[in-house]
Parts: sequence; structure tokens; C-alpha cells
Amino acid sequence: MCDSLDWGDVNLDAVRTFVAAADGGQFQGAADELSITQQAVSKRIAALEKDFGVRLFTRTARGARLTIDGQAFLPHARELLRAEERAAASVRPGRRALRVDVIGRQLAPAGLLRDFHHAHPGTELDVVTLFDADTAVDAVRTGTIDTSFRAITQPARQLPDGIEADRVFDEPLLLLTGPAHQLANAREITLAELAGHRIWMPGIVAGTEWAAYYEELAVAFGLTVDTIGPNFGIEPLLDAIADSSELATFVGKQTRLLWPAAHDLRLIAVHDPTPVYPHSLIRRSDNLHPTLTALRQYLESIRPEHSAAGTWTPNWAR
Repeated sequence: MCDSLDWGDVNLDAVRTFVAAADGGQFQGAADELSITQQAVSKRIAALEKDFGVRLFTRTARGARLTIDGQAFLPHARELLRAEERAAASVRPGRRALRVDVIGRQLAPAGLLRDFHHAHPGTELDVVTLFDADTAVDAVRTGTIDTSFRAITQPARQLPDGIEADRVFDEPLLLLTGPAHQLANAREITLAELAGHRIWMPGIVAGTEWAAYYEELAVAFGLTVDTIGPNFGIEPLLDAIADSSELATFVGKQTRLLWPAAHDLRLIAVHDPTPVYPHSLIRRSDNLHPTLTALRQYLESIRPEHSAAGTWTPNWAR
């Protein structure tokens, strides 16, 4: 076979015809299978043979028999057709996985996706974690991802054309403390009572949507939200909270956390008002992926009746 062949020039219809003729042993059988004429089969095979510089079939009284070169090419021809199908499936609605961005794999949006997948086990999801809402919105706009779970700080009118953000889930915040903390034995606490306590959140990055949320929360209720210190991840944060009599942190009610029993961490409800984090589903209005439609319907079905009474959200979420 010619070593200098440019595989980008190979006609996949011709390859498909070659495989059909090889499987059936007859050009007429290939013509019937592909709904083309026998003359068209002959032309396609001849074009392949010209490109390769070899004979692929030997004509016999009973039909067509593969030559040694034809036998060598057959497994590669099948792989070319399989690759074509995989490529088509990767962009075919309903066949490719729905690509979804979440803010973190232990946070509420990831949990909602797991619940959705449990309810729809046949769906394919490709879950990624982008940096912030601006990055996610741009990825949705360009088609890099299908949708994103994020808080959106800008009004809908300021989103790029064709981008929509549906507020789908308001997540209450809880206070997390260690056993030695002054508030550890409280069953619930008001935001006003948190004034003067050090709320340590080293994962906050300036300019992000979650930074905007906690900045406004701190200003509204006179809270001390401390972002100083390296962010080594959730486990070191839990270790620090467990050993401290001063540090506390906020976590979403749906955040799935595990810690050693010896930590004896306490989750305390916050009220008067209850701060809630507003999760939105960002998508392109022209995205017709059926799994995206199913996800939106699922989120709508589990969404509780929303009431702003007794809750707090930033001005940009109202």
C-alpha cells in the first residue's frame, strides 16, 4: 500500500462501499445494501485502488475476492467507519454526553447532578469545574460546555445574546464550628449574633461570584469574613475548624462533607434572616440537547416553593 497516502483525502463513502463488498463478496450485494448502482460500487472501489496504488479485489466468477492488500486494509477500513460513527455521536443530540460545569464537586450543584443521574441512569454526563461565572458564561456561549450551575451577579440583560440563566436552587447556609467554639452548642443562631466572630473562608478569590456574595453578606450584617491564608482544600479547613475555639466557616446545606468522628464538628442553622446562595442554570437558548431539557424539568420538579420571607440574598440576586 502507498506509504505517502494522505488519509485526510480518503472518501469514507468509498471505504464503506469497500467494506460492504468485502463482507458480501459481491459488488452487486454492496450496491443493494447501499442503495446505489453496481457501476457506482465499481467506481468507488476503483477510486480507492487508484489512491492506494494497489488492487483490493480480484474479480471471480462468483463475485469479488479480497487480494492480500485488500485483506490488510479491511480491519483499518472498519476502524475508519467506527471512528466516523464516534465522531458523529460526539455531536449528535441525545448521543453525546451533556457537558456540565459545577462550582465544586462536593457542593450543591454536583449533588443535584448526582441525584438527576440517579433518577435518569441512562443519561451521559461530562462534569467539569471551571474557575468562575465569567469563564462559565463564555464557555456556554462558545459551545465548550452545554450548561453551568453558578450564581450570576449581572442582570439578565447584561448576559451575552442568546444566553439565559434560570435561578433553580436557593441553598441555605449553615455555620460550621469545632466543639470548643463559643457557639458550638447553639442549635441555631442569627446573623446579628455572628458579628464579631471570625468566619474563615480561605477559598474565596477576589472577583469571583462567590466573593461578591460573601462581601455583600459581610457588609449587610457587619460580619468578619476572613479570606487570609492559603487554601489547601476542604480537609485541612475542617481540621483547622475542629481544633480552633475561634474559627468558624459557612457551608451550604447541601454540601456533602465527611470528617473524622473525633473532629466532633457542629452544623448550626442560621436565621433572622437565613442567608441563601442563589444557584442558576446557565445555558444557550438554542441548545436543544434532550438531556439538558430533562435536567431543567427535573430541577423544576424538585424545586420547593420559593419564598423570600425570612431569607437573605445579595441585591444582584433579587
